[in-house]
Amino acid sequence: MSGRGLGHTGGTVDKLESIPGFRTTLSAEEFMQQVENVGVAVIGQSGNLTPADKKLYALRDVTATIDSLPLITSSIMSKKLAAGSRSIVLDVKVGSGAFMKTAEDGRKLAESMVTIGKACGRRVTAVMTNMDIPLGYRIGNALEVMEAVDVLRGHGSDDLREVCTALAENMLMLCNGWDEERARAEVAEAVASGKAFETMKKWIAAQGGNAAALEDFSLLPQASVHYELKAPRSGYLAHMDAQKIGEASAILGAGRQKKEDSIDYAAGIVLRKKTGDRVEAGETLAELWTNQEKSVADSEAEFLSALVWGEEAPQHQPLVLGVIR
Repeated sequence: MSGRGLGHTGGTVDKLESIPGFRTTLSAEEFMQQVENVGVAVIGQSGNLTPADKKLYALRDVTATIDSLPLITSSIMSKKLAAGSRSIVLDVKVGSGAFMKTAEDGRKLAESMVTIGKACGRRVTAVMTNMDIPLGYRIGNALEVMEAVDVLRGHGSDDLREVCTALAENMLMLCNGWDEERARAEVAEAVASGKAFETMKKWIAAQGGNAAALEDFSLLPQASVHYELKAPRSGYLAHMDAQKIGEASAILGAGRQKKEDSIDYAAGIVLRKKTGDRVEAGETLAELWTNQEKSVADSEAEFLSALVWGEEAPQHQPLVLGVIR
């Protein structure tokens, strides 16, 4: 059960709806039947899933308690518990592109959610992952569907594969009682054998999506403008602020500033260089994809403001910051 994006944060529902025909509104019966038959289903959140949480959130908005850790915990976990899952793996993102900006705050949130889940009789693991820098090479809706397909077919970026593997193996450990070595081997085998990608195709088709688009990306929404953003100087990319990169993508049309805003499924950013890379002046840093050419200049300025340059390669940042069980 997933939500939509707002501001610089992307929403899983928006990404999936970039696949032609895909439906995120299923009845409870359809949802359960699909999980039984296919093994996976993703739906949008209904308006009355957690009615008390909606009222609490409105109160938080006018009482300066949006950042209250106990209230954040209750808001997140009320939905997880109401959905009925017996085993829950939480991806707690930490860093500039996440709601929790520091590892300390992220750990507190993770521990709080795990404690509540266990108190309610659920099996819960929280995996803290790094969102100080962009994950993968593509930012947007259809663009991230493409990258997800690449990962499930055994390709894609190393960092995205690492995070996906960590989440998948922790779910297998939680549900089946396996050790980390066996769980990791099972995940690797599912990808290498093609089973993971075949399951994705069945899942997309079951929810009305055009599964052919997963093998022919030209069937996904296309941007009319592909602008190559050039490096203004030479040096190492010491840091790329994930929040600013997300905001640059939103300017192109990939995100919304208000809940009622529409989004452009084709818009977004394709990174050509990432943190740690050596770059020469004039090299392409990224491609800006949009159907609104007038948005390119503002997006480029926002993107460049996200970069920190250095004369030496930066230290490697771990992607998995900790696991709370």
